[in-house]
Amino acid sequence: MNESDQIEKTPLFDEHVAAGGRMVEFAGFELPVQYTSLVEEHQAVRNRAGLFDVSHMGEIVIRGPAAFEFVQLVSCNDHSKMTVGRAQYTGLMYPEGTFVDDILVHKMADDEYLLVVNAANRRKDFAYLSDLAQDHDGVEIVDLSNDYAQIALQGPLAAEVLQPLTPQDLSAIKYYRFVTAEVAGAPALVARTGYTGEDGFEVYVAPSAAPGIWRAILDEGRPKGVQPAGLGARDTLRFEAGMSLYGNDIDETTTPLEAGLGWIVKLGKGDFIGRDVLERQKEEGVERLLVGFEMVDRGIARHGYPVMLDADAGEPIGEVTSGTQSPTLGKALGMAYLPIEATGVGTEFFVEIRNRSARARVVELPFYSRKKSEKAI
Repeated sequence: MNESDQIEKTPLFDEHVAAGGRMVEFAGFELPVQYTSLVEEHQAVRNRAGLFDVSHMGEIVIRGPAAFEFVQLVSCNDHSKMTVGRAQYTGLMYPEGTFVDDILVHKMADDEYLLVVNAANRRKDFAYLSDLAQDHDGVEIVDLSNDYAQIALQGPLAAEVLQPLTPQDLSAIKYYRFVTAEVAGAPALVARTGYTGEDGFEVYVAPSAAPGIWRAILDEGRPKGVQPAGLGARDTLRFEAGMSLYGNDIDETTTPLEAGLGWIVKLGKGDFIGRDVLERQKEEGVERLLVGFEMVDRGIARHGYPVMLDADAGEPIGEVTSGTQSPTLGKALGMAYLPIEATGVGTEFFVEIRNRSARARVVELPFYSRKKSEKAI
């Protein structure tokens, strides 16, 4: 077994075991899939707050006098208007206009950017960026993943629970902003970001400080109904919020325009890797598009299930990228790439579920948003 094949433990492993977490292997790490039940943890985040260990995510720093130009080159978004303390979601691009990864870029200084990358792509991303940097003077690429633990507190009570643990005024941190501040007495980077569709914070700390912060947040939050949440709830929450998962909904074969992420493609910023392909695709239109759907017939569409435009069609036109029974909405929902002519809201198609064709209908994404929920109330 080589190093990349070994299953790693996060600094919070003992906390998960002590709390009764059911541990599974994910992206090379042993992580809790759930503690009590997926639905209970999901609803805790939607209604109160949940605490996630996301220490498996990777952290890569790009720094040097040419760091900004390099970030602009490898990313499809435009980072020219970023000030220190801002974060942006973007795609790390291949020349084919497809995803190396989807990442968060944090501007630490004029000459330093912190990239938070998907755990399964950490080594690939670092190698890709390092190879590119060889042809660019004034750029240094450093993998700092082992220097960080990451804890995410997500839900409507997140600020209320975290505030007593930090002298930083959390209300001053706007969405997609971050600050350096102490949390439970330890130095941390506190970002108002997340992957659940709810308000919340992602806290980056030294691995040795993580267990103490984890316990402090739970001690503060438990009286308010806050509880730890596992990978299962993290997946259903991001799915309801229409957030793509690398390896399911986006990968090295999909472009941001096909994935409905055109808002992160800034063709006007100048040249970047994959720009010519995306510009052509923007002009000519995409041939397929990632859509959300609900099941009309009974059944739950799962990842990998074949998708057909006709119930009797022999060859599938694609497959479900993500799908589940939505805990919040009580419906069987999914996402899939469909030919552009079949992507209009209300269009019906079929999903093969256990050797039978079940009708599905295209609906708007995201399935759930805080704004929609507030209007419903």
